[in-house]
Amino acid sequence: MLAAQIAKKYARALFLSTRQRGLVDQAYDQFTGLKAVLRKDPALMRFLASPRVEEEDKLAMLRSAFDARLEPLFVEFLGVLVKKRRAGYLIEIIEEFGRLVEFEKGIVRVTAISARPLAKNEEFALVARLARKTGKRIELEKRVDLDVIGGVIVIINDQIVDGSVRHGLDLLEEQLQRLKVH
Repeated sequence: MLAAQIAKKYARALFLSTRQRGLVDQAYDQFTGLKAVLRKDPALMRFLASPRVEEEDKLAMLRSAFDARLEPLFVEFLGVLVKKRRAGYLIEIIEEFGRLVEFEKGIVRVTAISARPLAKNEEFALVARLARKTGKRIELEKRVDLDVIGGVIVIINDQIVDGSVRHGLDLLEEQLQRLKVH
């Protein structure tokens, strides 16, 4: 939970700052690339988040690695994360920043979890329904989880809509346990 709160705070600051300077698209591209690098080579994340590495060493490494590759504002932002000991949340911050950019562009990412792959007509109907409800373009990520049994769980922003059979069975069990049998 703390990671999500920190990510939202710093991502919003980055978003507002880049929007004010007309750098949103550039920030989106550069930070998306940085996230890919961090995922591919987690050693950089460990270095930035390590309490054993001096702040000055981290800042020097950031400048040498990114001064020529990133917009100066973005390097400054990374420096702030190091100084505030928030560099360990960088991937979450970049992901939240991406959501803010996409939302402003009218895109909402939605995760649909079902027991089996959704048929094309089911996927189309779900996307159309969510687009009508949100007024946004829906980018759907599909996942299969056999524990769902049937139906679908939809995760949109921070909300979970559980339309799974498993959830229905759990609710039914809860109601049955509350009944008094004579």
